[in-house]
Amino acid sequence: MQHNTHTSILFSLLLLAASTVYADTDKYMTTEEDRVDLSVTAYNNNIALVRDRRMVQLPSGRQELAFMDVAQKINPVTVQLRSHDTPVSILEQNYEYDLMSPAKMLEKYIGKSVTLVNFDKNLGFQEVEAELLSLNGGSIYRVGDKIHLNHPGSVVLPEIPANLIAKPSLIWLLDIAATDKPSHELEVSYITGGIRWAADYVLILDRNNNGFDLDGWVTLNNQSGTTYDNAKIKLVAGEVHRASKQHAYPEVAHMRAAAMADAGGMHEEQLADYHLYSLPERTTLKENQSKQVRLLSRNGMPCEKVYELHSRNNVWYHRSAGGRNSDLHRADVFLKFDNKQVNPGLEGAPLPAGVMRVYQEDSEGMLQFIGEDRVDHTPEEETVRLKLGKAFDVVAETRQTDFTKHGKNYYCSSYETKIRNHQDHDVVVQVVESVGSNWQITKKSHEFIKRDAFTIVFPVTVPANGEAVLTYTIEVRN
Repeated sequence: MQHNTHTSILFSLLLLAASTVYADTDKYMTTEEDRVDLSVTAYNNNIALVRDRRMVQLPSGRQELAFMDVAQKINPVTVQLRSHDTPVSILEQNYEYDLMSPAKMLEKYIGKSVTLVNFDKNLGFQEVEAELLSLNGGSIYRVGDKIHLNHPGSVVLPEIPANLIAKPSLIWLLDIAATDKPSHELEVSYITGGIRWAADYVLILDRNNNGFDLDGWVTLNNQSGTTYDNAKIKLVAGEVHRASKQHAYPEVAHMRAAAMADAGGMHEEQLADYHLYSLPERTTLKENQSKQVRLLSRNGMPCEKVYELHSRNNVWYHRSAGGRNSDLHRADVFLKFDNKQVNPGLEGAPLPAGVMRVYQEDSEGMLQFIGEDRVDHTPEEETVRLKLGKAFDVVAETRQTDFTKHGKNYYCSSYETKIRNHQDHDVVVQVVESVGSNWQITKKSHEFIKRDAFTIVFPVTVPANGEAVLTYTIEVRN
């Protein structure tokens, strides 16, 4: 235990010394302690725009400033600096991200002298001078005329190696105009990777399958390499185009436990060709943290459950005189609602892309999960269509009942689809058929809808605990 305590103290002293590496008379440093405002605008494609305003003590003339506590995944070419009160020119900018770690610090001392510390329960701490020879596959030291492999104790370095820093930093050479002000308000903005957000929705379907309540949540994930304390958070929904990535920047590899927050509804507005959502209150987004905030809450919205059956006829390809039968197959179940202002509650609010999970109460009033689907960005006046799964009690069988070839590339086929409904209420099943480029329905038992040039739909009402039979004949020419 004493050995571990000793090692921790040594590295704590090293980190403390590193934090003051820029604090000499010729260089200046600003940290998050100088911050007066912070905002983060997150986008769907794993980037964010950060604006960081600080009050910095700087004299006039040429000065070197270390701007600490920036994101580790910052894109340096996107950095912008401006002063709100004094003209400031940037003569040179560097982004330093060669961060201190035990391995990197030891690498800098290969071929140099270090101190090895071991603990003996009888003799206490013992120190010996050694030369670090290699770290290839393990540590190799020369002590006197002997070679030691993988020393079990602590390694003490005489000083911090050059060009290693404790945190990612922007280093500027600035030319500050003459002024009698002792401090300057500087605003730095940059784009960083490692911040992503996505919408998640909880939809509770009523027992009649014709209405629902909807709650929307935004999940923010921060792996950018820094914490954003008391920040104003904005979210941009839409596909912002970016140029091809040319350079790779360091990344954060681990995640901690998630956190949850409920900040109430968000303010939404149009931004160029996108939609901008603003959290109503400031929040802290910690490094390697996942946070949830409420996006919207709507009640009593109308919807429609749709059964859809793809009969697998593939009329365009079936040119065989022999009848073809399909296996028993089940209807797909969809939930559909319109994102229109005529709907009470929803009021045409744009819906960011995300996963919509659907629940319904059972006979005991307990919510049960019944399906989920991913929705794209959905503006006002558009329809949302969710696939929930396959119906257990709505099944069908299809067979080709006739085939005639009237001439070259001229065919006539007849089909029969038997649909059985084992539920205690009537259902309408949309039978979807794929057809060829030049077709004509000559006989039919039910009316159809031409969805597009290659798709027709037969709405078929199937009685409770009963059966309905769809038949039709189609002529195809090509």
